[in-house]
Amino acid sequence: MLRSVRSWLGIAAAFGTLSFGMGGAFAQQKQVVFGLQCDRTGPTATVGTALCPGYHDYIDLVNSKGGVEGYKIKVIEVDNEYKVPPAMEAHERFKKEGALIDGLYGTPQTQALTKKLEEDKMPGTSPGFGTASAADGKRFPYLFPIAASYWSQAGAAIEFAKEKLGTLKGKKIAYLFYDNPAGKEPLPIFEDLSKSEGFELRTFAVPAPGVEMGAQVLDITSRYRPDFVVTHLFGRAPSVSIKELKGKGFPLSKVVAFVWGSAEADILAAGGYALAEGYNTLQFAGVGKDFPVLKDIVAMYKAEGKAPPKEMDSTVYYNRGVMVAAIHVEALRNAIKAKGGAMPTPDDVRKGMEQIKGFTLGGLVPPLTITPTDHEGGGWCEVWTVKGGKLVKTKDWYQGFRQVIEKQIAADAKS
Repeated sequence: MLRSVRSWLGIAAAFGTLSFGMGGAFAQQKQVVFGLQCDRTGPTATVGTALCPGYHDYIDLVNSKGGVEGYKIKVIEVDNEYKVPPAMEAHERFKKEGALIDGLYGTPQTQALTKKLEEDKMPGTSPGFGTASAADGKRFPYLFPIAASYWSQAGAAIEFAKEKLGTLKGKKIAYLFYDNPAGKEPLPIFEDLSKSEGFELRTFAVPAPGVEMGAQVLDITSRYRPDFVVTHLFGRAPSVSIKELKGKGFPLSKVVAFVWGSAEADILAAGGYALAEGYNTLQFAGVGKDFPVLKDIVAMYKAEGKAPPKEMDSTVYYNRGVMVAAIHVEALRNAIKAKGGAMPTPDDVRKGMEQIKGFTLGGLVPPLTITPTDHEGGGWCEVWTVKGGKLVKTKDWYQGFRQVIEKQIAADAKS
């Protein structure tokens, strides 16, 4: 956050004050404000400390190239510590500061702020978390998942398991999840697919903070003996699950993790790539450094005489921060153009978000199209697998059981 603010202040110093002409005219660089919530000190800090720097670096990159349609972007970040009260306070601060968008962080926090976003007519984004039914833009006009929701991740995980097993009929699948609203969110999809695909589903809840799951894993491996395990864990819990499953002899090639258990940090904390060989992970943004936008960020740092930040090495989460920032910028660009260059309002940015079409950011983002009715953008996922000491893409962008997800969204709207 500090780097982004410093960067903007430097730009303001260079461009914000122009020479006094006749009559003492004074001009200032045009500026817009983005709000960003993060967790740098709470239970999911392993995510936030890499994701949020990625967000700031992309905004700095945009500002270094002149901004968006003549506007520089100032980012105000608040560490909500993965707690609801600070998240509510952060939103109020963003509103007071004139922010055009609220970059949300955390499922409980998103659920608490959903009504506030609508009351304040400010768009908020919840990429890869939050309320899955918010894909319905008519029902949730100011909330944008912008990436695969937990429902879409559930569909993607089961489709991947089906691909690996050949069939799901008569198979047993275990769902190992963090026992909070985020962990429970995918259950309707799993239950629906269990009936339609003919597999047995058993769930295993892990209480917060998710670092004790020996009993659950023992129950899975020794008693239930599933054909496949789907995990939905975050914070320190993913690394514990890898170690526990591996230690009890379950093949990690028959495990697929939701998106918050899928980073380099999780693998390293579990004991490294050799131990995690075969572990499958869902992703909603590209992994690795071989993307044009990341090379541009490296070049930006070099131009400043600085080494690229260490956070870039945590490519899973860092890249997601870049993705979220890029989508925010694209929505802003659409809003400014629609207003003929005039200062947009938060509601204009909401409309700009709904005009994003075929956005890929050079392959870092799936083929993203957001519409007034689909705020999720299609629910695309990739699968990356630990192979030979690194994460390797093993399944390109796909939508798992999309018709089931859409049916659930429609049914939820009627409930």
